[in-house]
Amino acid sequence: MSKKKDGENIVSEADVNENAGKDKRPKSEKGKASAELERLEKELSESKESLLRMAAEYDNFRKRSAKEKEASYISAKSDVLKELLPVLDNFERAASNSSADAETYKKGVEMTYNQFLSIFEKLGAESFGEVGDVFDPLMHNAVMHTEDESLPENSVAAVFSKGYRMGDRILRCAAVQVAN
Repeated sequence: MSKKKDGENIVSEADVNENAGKDKRPKSEKGKASAELERLEKELSESKESLLRMAAEYDNFRKRSAKEKEASYISAKSDVLKELLPVLDNFERAASNSSADAETYKKGVEMTYNQFLSIFEKLGAESFGEVGDVFDPLMHNAVMHTEDESLPENSVAAVFSKGYRMGDRILRCAAVQVAN
């Protein structure tokens, strides 16, 4: 069956074909091996199924999270707009009232402004940027510089537009003139 050539075992193709269907292990070992193989194949199949379910669950979670995020964003925008609608109504009334005198018109504008401020306060936004504050480049946008010996160095001399923040988040920096 095997041929030796210079100390090596050379197996012929006929030898391989002759021994291909023959397993020289006892039948009890063959049965154990077959049972073990079936058990491992079943375990592999269950693991594959589990991983596929987990991948599908993750994909569903990802899609659901994206939808919830979008719905949350739309809900937040609509909540803010609902708060601003009464202010818009007051502006429309003021614009359509052509018979109002200057004092009445001024009072209406002040009331609308106060309404805006209360909405901002209700939503958690607060203003910053007052004359005399210490200039902070993280909160202030210096648009001008002035030399004024009556003001402390690196302080806000004038405010062109207030800044707004909500908690630690800056919504808009204050546009200011910085002294010295």
